[in-house]
Amino acid sequence: MPWSGEHTKWFKQRTSALKTADGSDVTVLDFKPDLKDAKAMSAWAKHFRNHYVFDTEIDALRQGTSLSRTAYINQLKFPTTDPGLGPGIRSGDFGEILVADFLEYHLLHWVPRTRYGIKTIRDESSKGSDLIGFKLFDKKQSPKDILTIIEAKAQFSGKKAKPRLQDAIDGSAKDAARLGESLNAIKQRLYDKGYTDECAVVERYQDPVSKPYKTQYGAAALFCNAAYEDTAITTATGVGHPYKKDLFLVLIRADDFMDLVHHLYELAANEA
Repeated sequence: MPWSGEHTKWFKQRTSALKTADGSDVTVLDFKPDLKDAKAMSAWAKHFRNHYVFDTEIDALRQGTSLSRTAYINQLKFPTTDPGLGPGIRSGDFGEILVADFLEYHLLHWVPRTRYGIKTIRDESSKGSDLIGFKLFDKKQSPKDILTIIEAKAQFSGKKAKPRLQDAIDGSAKDAARLGESLNAIKQRLYDKGYTDECAVVERYQDPVSKPYKTQYGAAALFCNAAYEDTAITTATGVGHPYKKDLFLVLIRADDFMDLVHHLYELAANEA
């Protein structure tokens, strides 16, 4: 399988959490990747690339284009580096995928990786909830089973912090209304790939009345340290969130985040 969580070893959780304006705790994670760890970086690049196109599909998809694997990925799959939307889409995609990795490899959910491979315009964001994870406790479809929906917002440039956590909280407040559509979209993409076992997992969560489960919501803000200020977190509030009691908050910080984003995209394309 193309997926790897080895890079998530570079998450370091701080012992002291921040609090928002309404007193909610925020889990604070420092992300400190070792770019000299060639094995882990290569595994991460492969994992990242396969969100956009499976390695097993690249050769078939590039036929008729006269493009190499690297050129195909750079010209038709990955968001561009051109001024305008491209870098913003790159940072948004990267942030969502990194939070998905945290949800899967640290919070032990299964997170379907279906969101980015079906883009028709690469410099646009994918529609719907940012990411959804599932945690099954046994095969009996227990009410203890968990569905987690997280909204992620990133700021990897600039000198003044934007209210990215508040933006994520506000986005999360809309997730319940679009959950049915989001689950159907995930299931349809899995079905198109022939992943019937995975479709069955999604089906378990499509009828909460007959098959109840626990739903929890998350809001994640990602900041480059150079653009970060505590006030971007401490002024946020979840008071208006319809499921505030089921909402958890995460802050992820790193040095030179945008340089890391471009480096990973480049590595992922070059190693295809």
